[in-house]
Amino acid sequence: MKVKVCGMRTWENIQMVAGASPDYLGFIHYVDSPRDVSKLKMKFVVQSLPENIEPVAVFVNADVDFAQGKIEENGYTHVQLHGNESPEYCRNLMSGVKIIKAFQINKEFDFASLQDYEQVCDYYLFDTSGAEPGGTGKKFDWDLLQKYEGKKPFFLSGGIGEDDVPKIKSLVMPALFAIDVNSKFEIEPAVKDSGMLGVFIKAIRNE
Repeated sequence: MKVKVCGMRTWENIQMVAGASPDYLGFIHYVDSPRDVSKLKMKFVVQSLPENIEPVAVFVNADVDFAQGKIEENGYTHVQLHGNESPEYCRNLMSGVKIIKAFQINKEFDFASLQDYEQVCDYYLFDTSGAEPGGTGKKFDWDLLQKYEGKKPFFLSGGIGEDDVPKIKSLVMPALFAIDVNSKFEIEPAVKDSGMLGVFIKAIRNE
């Protein structure tokens, strides 16, 4: 099971969290987020990451030229699209990076709508539905994922913390590829408890 830690923003904390060896680190390019990285020298940050950690640029309904510019400028390997981006938008970004397309899940979500994205992204990310773009820090009913019959691997997100390890391990979902965590491991917005993350990551991996 892979682990992505999202919402990184300070250089010191990035170094500490990298020491816990997550598989992905997410950097949010969205000015309305308290975890926005516009003031960070992201090219330096990305180049400084250990080889085993993939850097993920997170965008929310960004202009496609803006997104492409950040990808090329900073050397991201993955892009997470957390807004209402269309399949065509995803297709325009596919060259050179892997695409993680996020969807907000609730009882009304139509999993058949994912078919439109099947050929234009590499992964899905299933998060809790909320009024605003981005995470809510709350879990959705994971039983809803039983309706997902696709084979596209997905990230599970939304209010996941240390106490959720047993439940995650009990899930029988062949397409579950990675766990995405953020606010439940924060000391304050964008500052993660690296020790807590280390324990969580080892538990998820059975280390």
